[in-house]
Amino acid sequence: MVARFVDTADVPPLDGRLVAVISPHAGYEYSGPVAGYAFRAIREDAAQRGAPDTVVILGFGHRATFRGVALLDGTAFATPLGLTPLDTETAGLMTAADPRITLDHRPHVGEHSAENQVPFVQAVLPGTPIVLALMGEPDPMLAAMLAAVLGRLASRKKVLVVASSDMLHDPDYKRVCATDRVTLTHVAALDGDGLRNAWSYDRQVFCGIGPVTAAMRFAQNQGCVKGTVLRYRNSGDDYPESRGQWVVGYGAVAFATGPG
Repeated sequence: MVARFVDTADVPPLDGRLVAVISPHAGYEYSGPVAGYAFRAIREDAAQRGAPDTVVILGFGHRATFRGVALLDGTAFATPLGLTPLDTETAGLMTAADPRITLDHRPHVGEHSAENQVPFVQAVLPGTPIVLALMGEPDPMLAAMLAAVLGRLASRKKVLVVASSDMLHDPDYKRVCATDRVTLTHVAALDGDGLRNAWSYDRQVFCGIGPVTAAMRFAQNQGCVKGTVLRYRNSGDDYPESRGQWVVGYGAVAFATGPG
C-alpha cells in the first residue's frame, strides 16, 4: 500500500535541496495517497542529491498536552516493514541543546501522529535513522526553540524534517475546502504569522500546528523562500458520504532551499 502511494504520486522538480515536508497522518486509506506525494518528493531528492543523514519526524499529542518536546527513546522502531534505527546520537544532541527536549516514551504510547510516517520513511529511505518527536503544546515559542535546535543540528549533519499534520476537521465540506485553500496559501508563502493568526483551539486549520510552524521556521532558516504544495485532497473528495458528517483535509507540502 505504501509503495503504491509513493509510486503513483507525480511531483514537480524542486528547485534546490529538500529540507522539510508536511505530510498527513490519518488512516492510510484516507490520507495515504496524499502522504505519498511528500515521500515521492523525498525519494526523488535523495536520488538526485543523496539521502539525509537523519529524518526528524515531528508529531504531537492528540489525547493530552504535556510540557516541551518528547523524543522516543530506544534503539529501533518496528513496523510491519521491519526495523528502523532510532538516531540516538541526534536525540542526544537535541536533549543537550535545550532542557525542554527530553527522552520520554510515555507521550508516544497510543499516539499515531509521528509513527504513521515511519513506514513511508522506511519505503523511500531504507536504513536511514530517525528521531520521533512529539510536541506537547501548540506554543509558538516552543516551535521557535525546536526550529533553532534543528538548525544547529543541520550545521553538523544533513537533516530532513517531516511535520505530521492533517488539516481542518469539520462537517461542512465547502468550509473545509475553502479554509484549507487559504491555509495552504499561508504555507506556500512561508507566512507563519498568518497561519498562527488563523489557528485557534476551536478552528484548527492544522491539528499539528506546532510541528508545521517548527518545520516552516526551520526551512526558512535553511534558506527556503517558499513552500511547494504537492497535493491536496480531503475525505469528502474521496468519500462523498462523509460530507455533512466529518470531513478532514490532507495536504502535502515540500520546502526546498533554492538553486543548488
